[in-house]
Amino acid sequence: MAKVGAPSIYSDAIAMEICTRIADGESLRSICKDEHMPGRITVLYWLADGRHAEFLSQYVRAREAQADTLAEEILDIADEVQVDVRYNGEDVTLDISSNAVARNRLRVDARKWYAAKLAPKKYGEKLAVGGDDDMPPVRHSVDVNLTPAEAYRKLIG
Repeated sequence: MAKVGAPSIYSDAIAMEICTRIADGESLRSICKDEHMPGRITVLYWLADGRHAEFLSQYVRAREAQADTLAEEILDIADEVQVDVRYNGEDVTLDISSNAVARNRLRVDARKWYAAKLAPKKYGEKLAVGGDDDMPPVRHSVDVNLTPAEAYRKLIG
């Protein structure tokens, strides 16, 4: 449902707040739910419009910073420890919660996936062999000093 009364007129202040909050890890969807913010479609229109090139540039940098924020959150999540305390009479047992471990694994995996989508060269899987603009095709050459007869014997032999 579209928000009624949400601002739809572009301003540098709104653009800056959007970019700052994205860089801090918030999603565009959650930012645009705020009453004083434009709708998500409006922001996407501003990005595609062509009249707000500076906003587009800031937005791209904010998304790259968001990937770094997600990577930092992964470390915080990995360091979390949730301990269950169980009482059996006078005996107290401290146990790391398997539910917390599973939940944190899911949180880490989601952030790793999203960071890889936002900044694939930095956080994505390194599967490319070559051929991208900044990575020329891999070339392999071997110098062989064999006579034709020696090469033939190696092939059949």
